[in-house]
Amino acid sequence: EVQLVESGGGLVQAGGSLRLSCAASEFTFDDTAIAWFRQAPGKEREGVACISTSDGSTYYLDSVKGRFTISRDNAKSTWYLQMNSLKPEDTANYYCAAAVRAGCPFWELDYRGQGTLVTVSS
Repeated sequence: EVQLVESGGGLVQAGGSLRLSCAASEFTFDDTAIAWFRQAPGKEREGVACISTSDGSTYYLDSVKGRFTISRDNAKSTWYLQMNSLKPEDTANYYCAAAVRAGCPFWELDYRGQGTLVTVSS
């Protein structure tokens, strides 16, 4: 059974950085799109960043372009979200997700983690 476990969230001041990690078990990156989503209280889910393992194409939410970077380490079955220049509006529960035989962006999730909370103070 595929399991995704996030880590790296926390409290940071505006302008700071965090790196989120998503460790996957029983998972293969072949022909899969992997992504980070976020959801703030009272708001809809947003697809933040995505990378296709088949062609390496990426997708970023407009509001995070130039600040966030998605990457993966196949050997560790882990993917990451490097978040720089954080803003209070980035505050949300961030979770990783994967979709088999999908491109970026995707909205139907085959697998997802529980999430890690990111709080950005002003």
